Amino acid sequence: MILIYAEEITPRIEYIFKLVFNQILSFDVVFTTNSSKFQKSELPKINYSVEKFGDEFYIKPHRITQCKALLTPSINSVWYEGKKYFCESSEDSTLPFDPFAASFYVVTRHEEYTEENLDKLDRYPVQKSILSKYNLLHKPIVNIWANLVADKLKEIYPDLKFRSQKFEFISTIDVDNAYAYQNKGFWRTSAAWARALLKGEMEEHKKRKRVFSGKERDPYDTYDYLDTVFQGNEDKVKFFFLMGNYGQKDKNVSHTNEAYQKLIKRTANKYDVGLHPSFATSQKGGKKKVRIEKKRLEEIAGKEITKSRQHYLMLRFPRTYTRLIKAGIQEDYTLGYSPKTGFRGGICTPYYYYDLKHETTTNLLIVPFQVMDGTLLHYMQLNPDQAFEEIKTLMQEVKNVGGTFVSVWHNETVNNIGQWEGYREVFEKMNKLGFEWANKA
Repeated sequence: MILIYAEEITPRIEYIFKLVFNQILSFDVVFTTNSSKFQKSELPKINYSVEKFGDEFYIKPHRITQCKALLTPSINSVWYEGKKYFCESSEDSTLPFDPFAASFYVVTRHEEYTEENLDKLDRYPVQKSILSKYNLLHKPIVNIWANLVADKLKEIYPDLKFRSQKFEFISTIDVDNAYAYQNKGFWRTSAAWARALLKGEMEEHKKRKRVFSGKERDPYDTYDYLDTVFQGNEDKVKFFFLMGNYGQKDKNVSHTNEAYQKLIKRTANKYDVGLHPSFATSQKGGKKKVRIEKKRLEEIAGKEITKSRQHYLMLRFPRTYTRLIKAGIQEDYTLGYSPKTGFRGGICTPYYYYDLKHETTTNLLIVPFQVMDGTLLHYMQLNPDQAFEEIKTLMQEVKNVGGTFVSVWHNETVNNIGQWEGYREVFEKMNKLGFEWANKA
């Protein structure tokens, strides 16, 4: 057990110390505001206050952990061992920066609450992130800082032992569009077929004809293939199904379609399934739509649904998470960027969401992801070999700190057709390596 002293134990201080020690380092902490008790204690201890007492582990706290309101803090850069960090402490502190305040700032996504200049879909732009500006986006910096704190503590308390963290691997599939041609209904199918003919897309027309005649599998029907890749590791896989009504950004098969329902039931019998809240849930009336879509999936799958990932990664703080919590979602897998790979919250350990609007820790577990198929191909324009190297590099970063590596793929991106040719091998190599590392951990 580690004793933490502060003049006042704010909700922010309690949250971030528990995240660092309980959730990342698997170590217990206890708090005190009694300086005399702290100084007399023989427990390993950290002084997190404005006054240093002796040669203890000492960090002068940055203002952000003392705040009780959502204010834009002053964030200054600090150099430590050749690396540029932020949230300065003091010259007499054990570290020149406050790793607890810096960690709190990035994991709570403080900067996203106050940013007004969003992208065309009203999402937070990655280039605005402090981690992007400081060239830290591709490092699980919060985990790295936690290990730095542990190492500094062990220098003072040599008998202190922290448990090694085990690498975990989660492969996830978003089903935005279950089928390319089939099960879309008469009017959608007819309109699509007519468009192909009018545009002179004869190969597209022929392909549709082959699929509907049963001579060729629907190009998005990759579910049997996915079963072969995941065989023996089904417990490390999650599928997220889109259940929203048809719209400009939500073009999946109807939730009432018999074939789609059969697919969901089949998948739910093998894997963990979650909700893919529609684009419409991020718009007006979204709170009600989340509950409706969750109920639809529960009725089809025949089980309670407690996990989700937003379609188009539509994540706005605190609105999105507030809606999910009220709908009964307990785990969310949205935290990551579309344009870039890396660590949006600077962390690769699942952690509980802190609501800055109400200054409270919630029961919603955030499970960040590091890489998405569309990011590699569309945004970064990587060929298959480059894509795998990008994935492997990120996976190694996660493995180095014993974190959880999470990827996002889609049923249509593993079909090895057209623009996705070659990416099926990337998918297979990623899963083979990830399962191997996780099973050996």
